[in-house]
Amino acid sequence: MIIDRNIYKYIIYQEETIHNSLKKINEQKGRILIVVSERDIVMGVATNGDILRWLVENDMPDLGQPISSIANSKFKFVRDTDHPSRFQELLKEVNFLPLLNESKQLLGVVRKDHPAEGIEIGSHHIGKGHPSFVIAEIGNNHNGDISLAKQLVDAAASAGASCAKFQMRNLNSLYANAGKADDIKENLGSQYTLDLLSKFQLSNEQLFEVFDYCKLKGILPLCTPWDTESLNALEEYGMPAYKVASADLTNHGLLRQLALTGVPIICSTGMSIESEIIETENLLQSLGVPHVMLHCNSTYPAPFGDINLNYLHQLKEIVNCPVGYSGHERGIHVSIAAVALGAQVIERHITLDRTMEGSDHKASLLPKEFAEMVKGIREVEESLGAREVRKISQGEMINRVNLAKSLIINQPLKKGELIEEHMVEVKSPGRGLQPNYLNALVGKRAKHDFNQYDFFYPSDIEEEEVVKRSYKFNRPWGIPVRYHDFKEIIEGTNADLVEFHLSYKDLEVDIRQFVDEQLDLDFVVHSPELFEGDHTLDLCSLDETYRQRSIEELQRVIEVTKQLRPYFKRSVKPLIVTNVGGFTSQGFLTEQERIKRMRILEASLKELDTEGVELIPQTMPPFPWHFGGQQYHNLFVSAGEIADFCQRNDMRICLDTSHSKLACTHYKWSFHQFLEEVVPYTAHMHFADSENTGGEGLQIGEGEVDYHAVGEVINRLNPNASFIPEIWQGHENRGEGFWIALERLEHLIN
Repeated sequence: MIIDRNIYKYIIYQEETIHNSLKKINEQKGRILIVVSERDIVMGVATNGDILRWLVENDMPDLGQPISSIANSKFKFVRDTDHPSRFQELLKEVNFLPLLNESKQLLGVVRKDHPAEGIEIGSHHIGKGHPSFVIAEIGNNHNGDISLAKQLVDAAASAGASCAKFQMRNLNSLYANAGKADDIKENLGSQYTLDLLSKFQLSNEQLFEVFDYCKLKGILPLCTPWDTESLNALEEYGMPAYKVASADLTNHGLLRQLALTGVPIICSTGMSIESEIIETENLLQSLGVPHVMLHCNSTYPAPFGDINLNYLHQLKEIVNCPVGYSGHERGIHVSIAAVALGAQVIERHITLDRTMEGSDHKASLLPKEFAEMVKGIREVEESLGAREVRKISQGEMINRVNLAKSLIINQPLKKGELIEEHMVEVKSPGRGLQPNYLNALVGKRAKHDFNQYDFFYPSDIEEEEVVKRSYKFNRPWGIPVRYHDFKEIIEGTNADLVEFHLSYKDLEVDIRQFVDEQLDLDFVVHSPELFEGDHTLDLCSLDETYRQRSIEELQRVIEVTKQLRPYFKRSVKPLIVTNVGGFTSQGFLTEQERIKRMRILEASLKELDTEGVELIPQTMPPFPWHFGGQQYHNLFVSAGEIADFCQRNDMRICLDTSHSKLACTHYKWSFHQFLEEVVPYTAHMHFADSENTGGEGLQIGEGEVDYHAVGEVINRLNPNASFIPEIWQGHENRGEGFWIALERLEHLIN
């Protein structure tokens, strides 16, 4: 059971329209709306089921009606004076209960507790599928210096912490001796603690100033109240949640007071045995307070042998809430490992100097260490994934093509003839049908003529056959090709253009071997990224020798493009698509570093002779696949930076929808807004689908790109930009992947 006292997300006024109510309930992901009067008196409830039934029952529903017209006025509710046992009994019948006072005003919503859904603290969601909530425990490591406290806030924010946490104590009410540090009757440990606290406390007003500073720096402030007076002071300030120290896990009186605040609480379980943890869990459940339990060993620093990190598994079994880990050990590896074991909250102390006075400093991380821990946590979270089914990643697919084996035919075969086992061999590379499909292949009739050593493909064992044809689009379109196959691929189609994807070896051949007549087509050239000697094109390189080599290589591409132009009747000023560089191998660049690289790029472009051609940088994904593995990309990723570059340099770009959707997914940008900003500067487009943040070049309709929406934007903002389907391995089996993509795009973007 959870009592959610954040009532504003549930409230809707009775005169609001059904249309507005639908939007609000959709934002809540299908929870209830509490319909209230102008005096905040609860008049009824409306669930998504109520609204759906009303829509079904009305042939011509009027969404402009007030929500009060369909709200259920005979709803089950509980009073704030009712015993929690009544809450539990009624929750057997319904999922939500309005919690009302005697005046029938809403105080909260009682709902069944679903631990998988997690809890919310400020703008952070703690639960499965969300990033770990990382607490930078500053505590008293400010040593009573407000300037040091703010420096620690800066360090926590820079390190990527979710919140900065402090502690508040009223020593007079907290200690039996009124907090006297010189009390000779106290034992040595208490004397030491009291001496530190009496010297190094910030006043309440100073703490509030630091909390305000946290907000200014974009990091959530949290605090641990050690006593009722401190809790009352923090309530006056207004906190989004509270942390309960391990020492107070069995302090049921304080826990009851915390529950009444209506905000979530995070409890450390250090110094407690399992029966005490269960007892407190039962209390919190009965109080309906959203909470998190943190496994913890309360020694400073904690010996590795005492941490018992595997207890996280048991903790998840005995509590009905998200779990986490509060660590006091040396180093960062245990905390990172806790995330792999299911911790959704990580708390670690942070300090600027471990030699400062105070026991917490010795168990704290320095800012650089804290940042490394957060980086490690995010890498582990990303590596854990969310899929229960084993799928082949993009990088694996690339290597499968390069390293695996395929079924090939060892002799010519005519269409319609039987494929027999002795005709089939297993050879590298893995471009075609995998060897484990041999039995499915043998006995099939050939769907087309085969030459010796042709590859077999999945379509050779499928019933349906993909056939290229003429396609109808309201803009110029083409096909990606290589020199050796372009005539065969475009034959029988009505393509407006071809896009030559060049390798560095192609720059050395005599193009007249492949193009020996004028063609009624336009053409685009896609520059190689990789050149001889493992040189990856980078016009933004800080290494001047490397940059000059890149300029020289791209100039060779320009000259080849000029040689191709006379063979294409429709060509006026051929486009050259290029990845201009700006990649890194160890992480993303800062904004200032990106600006510097962009200025280097602009200088490089001025050194190129582009007379008669147009260079168009392509939009890039955040994690591109270069030869050798995945990299980090920094330029031509952000819509704003792309638009600024185009305006500043009077240039256009190649919009790769797959790349840019991956970027929007990674950075949680709106893909629609991205298109709105970038499409006006687009000369040419690459269409493919994408999945998550690494799956690029997927077949149209097999990923996350909404091509209906893409079509609406490009038709409105740039109806003349050309496109090709750039499906990964689409050229295999006589361009089969391209014909599937064009078939689907014809129904989506026109």
